[in-house]
Amino acid sequence: MSEAYHYEIIIYWSETDSAFIAEVPELPGCAADGETYALALSNVQTIITEWIETARELGRSIPEPRGRLIYA
Repeated sequence: MSEAYHYEIIIYWSETDSAFIAEVPELPGCAADGETYALALSNVQTIITEWIETARELGRSIPEPRGRLIYA
């Protein structure tokens, strides 16, 4: 990843997918999976970069990272 992005990433095990899922709540639809926790994290970092590059190409706004999100 050429730039450092500081978005919250949530990683969890999915029995259905038999994989770790990494989601970026601040970037709609931005998620990746992997056989290991580390691979899911690596894959989602690539997807974050691609998500932002695509948004820029389409002239869409890119959310500023808000840091830790709080869920109820």
